Formats: sequence, structure tokens, C-alpha cells
Amino acid sequence: MFFSVVIPTYNRKPILEKCLKALENQQLSDNKVQGYEVVVVDDGSTDDTLNWLANSQKEYPHVKVFEQNHQGPAAARNLGVEKATGDTIIFIDSDLVVTEKFLQSHADALIQGEQEQGNDCIFTYGWVINTCNFDDPSSEPYKITDYSRAYFATGNVAIARKWLEKAGNFDTRFQLYGWEDLELGVRLKKLGLQLIKCPEAVGYHWHPPFKLDQIPNLIDKEIQRGRMGVLFYEKHPTWDVRLMIQMTWIHRILWGVLSVGGRLNEKTMAPFLQWLIDIGKPQLALEVARVFLNWYNVQGVYEAYHELQQRTS
Repeated sequence: MFFSVVIPTYNRKPILEKCLKALENQQLSDNKVQGYEVVVVDDGSTDDTLNWLANSQKEYPHVKVFEQNHQGPAAARNLGVEKATGDTIIFIDSDLVVTEKFLQSHADALIQGEQEQGNDCIFTYGWVINTCNFDDPSSEPYKITDYSRAYFATGNVAIARKWLEKAGNFDTRFQLYGWEDLELGVRLKKLGLQLIKCPEAVGYHWHPPFKLDQIPNLIDKEIQRGRMGVLFYEKHPTWDVRLMIQMTWIHRILWGVLSVGGRLNEKTMAPFLQWLIDIGKPQLALEVARVFLNWYNVQGVYEAYHELQQRTS
């Protein structure tokens, strides 16, 4: 098999450098992988990413660079698949740093999965370990908060190109934050594809340590995720999707109670969150902040759903 690693990026130059270096250091132990390329799609970055990539071609011989105006990750991944030459696509994000055995592990799991299933209706999903350690991302251990029940998520997934094309690739209407990969996953599941877990294919997902000045952006993302969630539900109006996007009375009650009707918010909880940060617990502070972040998400979901009902009535 020939791998095309498709990476959309937008203003992530510092961590993208670590991402690409890790992909150049792959150790392929047998002939399962005939070769690989790294297809980077710049989604309208303004941080000099394109110039840096143009001046670094010798350091990254596997990398091919394409660009588009800022249209979101769904359109960027579609462009990456269009430009890719491989028969097997691996999607990762540009803030993911992988191990040296990353490609080999996906190849091993794909071949073993085909043998066990008796067909090629499969894809592999590797581990994603969250870390805020920029200097040494791979030193982070796996944590219970890293566990994911997602069926198809583009943080670390390998799939035959033909299945993406048969499913119709990503829906480019998902231009805001969230759900474009899980929506494609619903269509892949309808084609009968089986998920093969591949914990040996490890990627370390870096994000900066949580600080209070990140909160407005995080709130905006949750509202965007709510709006895109309703688009997801509009395409697939099922109970499973309602649960995924938190559009149920259970979620309204849960986050309403936990946030005391929104009274526990970014303002009232700021002193406690700052205290956690000051004692060296930024990740715990972020998890606590999810109380009001999820409340904002649910508000965004129902506001967008109300707008949808008005348009269709």
C-alpha cells in the first residue's frame, strides 16, 4: 500500500514543524508500505506557514504543499484527497506529533484487519494522547481523558481512498468548528465499514496550557460546534446524532444543573480556575471549565435548532 498522509493546517506553524519532522522519521520494518507522501493543505494561514514550507523543502522530502482560501478543514481535507496519489489515506491534524512506528502500525493493523474480517471494509483508528508539553510531546502518558468512543475521527485514522470517494468525502458546508468527520463517519458506517482500533499508532495532540484568556475563543468554538451539530442532525435526524450533539432534554438538564442555570460561568468561576492554573493544574482547570463550556454548547445547539425550525416551517 502507498500512504498519503493528509494534513489540513491553519496558523499552526510552530507545532506543524514538529508534526512534519516526526513524519520524516518513520521506521518501516517490512514491505507492507511501498512508500508514503505527506499532503499539507494550508487553509489560508496568515502566520507565514507557506513561506516557511517553501524554504524547507529539503528538510521534508515527503511533503507536498497545496493551498486554498480559508474554507475550513472539511474543504481542506477534500483538496488533500484530490491531490493525493496514495491508495490509502491517513488523516491527522497539524498539531499531532506521531511516533516512529506510526505508519507501520497502521499498515499492520489494516492488513491484519482484512485477514480477520475476510474483506477490506475496514479502517484503522489510532490513539490520540493530549498534551500541553511542547518541548517533548511524546513524554505524555495515556490518560483516561484521552479515551474516545468516536467511530470515525480525523485526528488519527487510516482508510482506503475508495471508501472516501464512495461515501462522497467531507461535506464542505461544515465550515465552522466541529462534526465534519463524525458526519462522514455516519455515511461510512452505512457502507458497512468496520472500525479497527490501532493503539500502536500513537499521536500526541498538542495544545497550549490552559489560560483564562483562551476562554472567549473556547466559548466561541462551543457555540460553533452547536451550530454545526444541528447541520449534522439535519442530515441524519436520528436519536444517536441527537445524543452526540447534546440536543436532548438530558443534556439541557445536566448542564443546566451543573452550571446552576449558567450562573457558574467564565466570570464567576475565574478565580477558582486561576487558582488551579497557579498550582500547576491547567488541564484540571480546563476540565472544570467544561461545565460552562458544555452549557454554552447546548445553548448554541438549541438556538440553531430553533432557527432551523423557523426556516422549515
